[in-house]
Amino acid sequence: MASCCQLLVVVVPRLTGSAEMTDELMGWLLNSDPAIRWQVMRDLLDRPEVEWRPERANVETEGWGARLFDLQDEDGQWDGGAFVPANFTEQNWRDEGQPWTATCWTLAQLREFGLEPLCDCARRTVRLVGDNSRWEHDGQRYWTGEVEECINGRTVADGAYFGVDVTPIVQRLLSERQMDGGWNCERANGSRVSSFDTTISVLEGLLEYERRVGATTQTRDARRSGEDYLLRRHLYRRLSTGEAADARYLQLTHPNHWRYDILRALDYFRSASKLDQTCPDPRLSVAIEHLRSKQQVDGRWVKDWAPRGRRWFEFDDGVGQPSRWITLRALRVLKWWDAALI
Repeated sequence: MASCCQLLVVVVPRLTGSAEMTDELMGWLLNSDPAIRWQVMRDLLDRPEVEWRPERANVETEGWGARLFDLQDEDGQWDGGAFVPANFTEQNWRDEGQPWTATCWTLAQLREFGLEPLCDCARRTVRLVGDNSRWEHDGQRYWTGEVEECINGRTVADGAYFGVDVTPIVQRLLSERQMDGGWNCERANGSRVSSFDTTISVLEGLLEYERRVGATTQTRDARRSGEDYLLRRHLYRRLSTGEAADARYLQLTHPNHWRYDILRALDYFRSASKLDQTCPDPRLSVAIEHLRSKQQVDGRWVKDWAPRGRRWFEFDDGVGQPSRWITLRALRVLKWWDAALI
């Protein structure tokens, strides 16, 4: 691994500045919810597990995690549905935008919080969701997935994290790669090219599956091809013109839900690098430089935008304001990148 990182120094120039983690900035991050605090302690401050593990356990009983469990339906779902709330209509969608309160979005949020997978609330939820939740597409049982790759990628990530056997969904995703190496949830409607949004969701699912269950030759090959799809585009560019495929890929939001941006992709590559014990790919440098450019003078990053749609509650102070989630993710990405260049 050392020789790999030494090579990286040659091919990737160190970018201007580094992510300075001041006491004031760390204090601001720690003055938050347990879901953020334990990750700051582990990923930024390098505290030993004996210190951050109790803070992680608080996700189940305090703050945002506890609030989400208070909002849970008796049957284990949230808001009465798998992908959308019960009785949510197409007219509601047009008027309000896509809702983010149903079961799949809430489970993904609890996973991001770092809820202990084997805690009592998690075990109960996994069982009840499996028994009672059905996808709106065609009534499929929740943990068997449905037809869209972006939904199935997220279901794989959540299922693997919470100890569900999602191997059948993984096998399906492996068979649904596009010729250019990624995935597209519009494949069933005739799409023959990949999308950034779907590809990152599937990659996150495959990575979580490998972390919890173990890698196979097939999952490794699929993950490499999906990663290459993003890397050849420097995480946001069109191959044809070099321009941004979507201007919002360069703007940061949280929670991302199904939406892609460069920070989501960079955080994936950081996690993959740690699991695979590899060095950062030099092709990430363009996205890294853009991420650095968005850091404010006080060391924070702001939330650039947010999608419409009902949500249970907010996790930050809103668009245009500093975001602890985005700042945490950005700092740990830059810490990983800078460490490889030393």
